[in-house]
Amino acid sequence: MIRLFLRSTVNSVRKMSTSAAGTEPAPAKVAKAVNAGAKQKKSKKNDLYLLKTPKGTKDWADKDMVLREEIFGTLSKVFKRHGGVTIDTPVFELREFLTGKYGEDSKLIYNLEDQGGELTSLRYDLTVPFARFVATNSIANIKRYHIAKVYRRDQPAMTKGRMREFYQCDFDVAGAYDTMIPDAEVLAVTCEGLLGLGIRDFKIKVNHRKILDGIFQACGVKEEDVRKISSAVDKLDKLPWEAVKKEMTVEKGQLEEVADKIGEFVKVSGSIVQTLDYLRSATLLKDSEAAQQGIKDMESLAEYAEAFSIEGHLSFDLSLARGLDYYTGMIFEAVTAGSAPPTNAEELKKKAQGKEAGKEVEDASEYVGIGSVAAGGRYDNLVGMFSNGKTVPCVGTSFGVERLFSIVKARSAKDWDKLSPTHTDVFIMAFGGGEGWTGFLKERMAVAKKLWTAGVNAEYVYKAKVNPRKQFDAAEKSGAKVAVILGKEEFPAGKVRVKILGRGDDSTEGDLVDADNFVDYVKEQLSSYHEDGVDVVARMVKNL
Repeated sequence: MIRLFLRSTVNSVRKMSTSAAGTEPAPAKVAKAVNAGAKQKKSKKNDLYLLKTPKGTKDWADKDMVLREEIFGTLSKVFKRHGGVTIDTPVFELREFLTGKYGEDSKLIYNLEDQGGELTSLRYDLTVPFARFVATNSIANIKRYHIAKVYRRDQPAMTKGRMREFYQCDFDVAGAYDTMIPDAEVLAVTCEGLLGLGIRDFKIKVNHRKILDGIFQACGVKEEDVRKISSAVDKLDKLPWEAVKKEMTVEKGQLEEVADKIGEFVKVSGSIVQTLDYLRSATLLKDSEAAQQGIKDMESLAEYAEAFSIEGHLSFDLSLARGLDYYTGMIFEAVTAGSAPPTNAEELKKKAQGKEAGKEVEDASEYVGIGSVAAGGRYDNLVGMFSNGKTVPCVGTSFGVERLFSIVKARSAKDWDKLSPTHTDVFIMAFGGGEGWTGFLKERMAVAKKLWTAGVNAEYVYKAKVNPRKQFDAAEKSGAKVAVILGKEEFPAGKVRVKILGRGDDSTEGDLVDADNFVDYVKEQLSSYHEDGVDVVARMVKNL
């Protein structure tokens, strides 16, 4: 490259030296030529760019996709078991539909550029689009589930499953029913979903917006400040009480005595029965209509939770606020041991930021927790915002798939090598050689067709003649459990060999069976291949 560049420059000099009079001196033209070459080199260098995904996103492939699909499938089965039907909505909505629904989190919405005269934004969650869907289609009642991506301009923590683009799996009940019955079933769905994913060390923190609002007002918070104070209280799972109190008093203008009264309540948590006893005895709430209505609702929930046998997973926690503005009744959040940030989170954060205090870190995984793995609540007025006040009461739950994925993958590390990125069950091989050997390509294709028709996942090497070693290597790479072997002498005689793979034996030995009914024999071998009939990925997800 350098030699060509120099030769080009020398030729340019020769041409310039023989040019007509009145032109620039040769040295000046040489300098121009050199500068032009340097600029060209610089331009090529600037064309190079770092290949990466945007911050807070990732590519999904291979084993990760297999595991994620199993998580989707497990949750979908739970939703269907409870009568759910699935829908889909656009990934972006009119901006006016999303504005004012998320409180202080509205700043995390991704706004898109104006296209065709409409202001749009990427959806922040699946709940507001669902409410818009119900209003648009004049639906009176529905049980729906929706698995799709949502987008938030949040600080990512990739290894903890906290991302800017991520999946949510939602189940919601819309319609007017007796008080707290759908709410209790939504909690049951949340429990079944987490238990189905092998997560047993979880606790669902529940609270009621009317109780929370009643507490704030009884403590002296003005009605217009209730949502701001609720947003501050919502940070108690991340910050100590003193930090939250400072936000209330210094940043949000509440009197210290008001904050202290609130502190007495929001530090209370226990079983539903225990917290209800505390609330009933609280003289400050006796005259609060909102709080008394919330207490009555939670008394009903206590009975229904017992009927569903989920009361052991519930904790009535008065610090739970859920910062989203659209909640009107019961709210909840499912957490695990890894949900909370590490005890030395601030120290780790400063270390990640280095010398630049306040700098946004590329990945905050080191100093944040996983956060809640599922959350939801009741939102009775949201549909009415889209339908001229015609309300349809709703309650729902939402699972954070990436966070659940990070938990399942971390605990499955010892079995990760056993997981295959493909779903191949059978690999078809042909062994032979010598004069006249064709490789049985068409015959392998015909055997594959029989297996596919019978619903068996099968592959073969896309070559006419392949030596046995390469066929076994391909079978191992595919993760196949069984080999169907076509021998040079055996196949023309109407026989094939069926061999179990993964036992460290690459010999051609296997069970000799009739070529006419080998499919049934293969299915029989596959059914007994896995321990207890459960494959590797299902064992990972169920934590068996």
